[in-house]
Amino acid sequence: MKLLLLAIYLLISVLRFALDWLNLRHRRQAHPPLPRAFHGQIDEQRLARSEAYALAGDRLGFVEGCVGVLLTLLFLFGGLLPWYDRWVDGLVDGFILQGLLFFALLLLVQMLFGLPFSLYRNFVLEERFGFNRMSFRLWCADLFKSLLVGGVLFALLAGGSLWLVSVAPDSWWLWVWGFWAGMSLFLIYLSPNLIEPLFFKFSPLEKPGLETRVRELLAKVGVKAGKVLQVDASRRSGHSNAYFTGIGNVKRVVLFDTLLEQLEDEELLAVLAHELGHWRCGHIRKRLIKSQIVALACCWLAFTLLNSHLLPGLLGLEQLSFAGQVLLLGWLGSLAGFFWTPVSSWWSRKQEREADQFAVDLVGSGRELASGLVKLARENLSNLFPHPLYVAIYYSHPALLERVLWLESRKNSKR
Repeated sequence: MKLLLLAIYLLISVLRFALDWLNLRHRRQAHPPLPRAFHGQIDEQRLARSEAYALAGDRLGFVEGCVGVLLTLLFLFGGLLPWYDRWVDGLVDGFILQGLLFFALLLLVQMLFGLPFSLYRNFVLEERFGFNRMSFRLWCADLFKSLLVGGVLFALLAGGSLWLVSVAPDSWWLWVWGFWAGMSLFLIYLSPNLIEPLFFKFSPLEKPGLETRVRELLAKVGVKAGKVLQVDASRRSGHSNAYFTGIGNVKRVVLFDTLLEQLEDEELLAVLAHELGHWRCGHIRKRLIKSQIVALACCWLAFTLLNSHLLPGLLGLEQLSFAGQVLLLGWLGSLAGFFWTPVSSWWSRKQEREADQFAVDLVGSGRELASGLVKLARENLSNLFPHPLYVAIYYSHPALLERVLWLESRKNSKR
């Protein structure tokens, strides 16, 4: 069984790298001229720059992926897991403490291995293409805050879950699921007021009259947002975004200051209408329900497999701690996730199309959203020519050319 798992993991890794190579090769092929919506926004020089940016990201991703594969092979199949398991067992006593230490040290090692890639991505790759606006001091401050917030959340979630396993050995799967579901909702409520302000500065919209137009758009859909804010994302990056956050009376609309710089008001309102479409079509609610159903099923399956005592044998081991078996389950889940990804991506693209249709109906035309998306693609050096198979497996949004052409076809539907 160990050799079979090794073969499956290597096969999936090869498939992932092959898909990346296929997408890279497709981008380099000759393509037909861009549709009219792109004229005056993206020229050959911008396309070449987009290709260079994508290639640099692909190279970094390839190296990072290879390091991840090698570390996984060494840890799971090179004998490090049972050694590490015994070592942690000898350091501390108690089920909860051992589990916390087991995962905390692994997360720390993972973070340390990821630091060089994060530094290179921000201060070499993103800097080279004009996106990075973050100082090293700010990067260190963000890292410290992330470790602090992550450490607190890890202690609460992992410690609480291990405690539930210890006090309810026959039904912990249901209690752990309920605990995580409750914490997820609590964090959605807490994040806008406690976590997000640790990293960003929020302020009222500076563009005259824009907040009034945003609230009028919200009123059309029946959304009551407590605040409409802009965030100083430009301190860190030139990339742009807009999002809703929070629930209940802490619900708010947040616009990146970079987005405000890059788009005209009509285009920005169309992008916001798309995001409103996700809310009005029930996508957020459906995603939350789906995620909780999947989480419940995973908790039950984990409970069943852990009680079967079959997991250590998959790696040819006689025994493995509870934490070690949970780690192995998580890795097996990541293998299964590769085959689930195309289904999840298809479902997400379907919802994005529905949100686009809602935006067209709300603002009366697809022209503004199309021009906004083209400008964002220009500013973010987006890949305009992904391979169709790569899109089918990984893309959560329809390919940009397809999306813009569809929106442009509805530019005369304004009522």
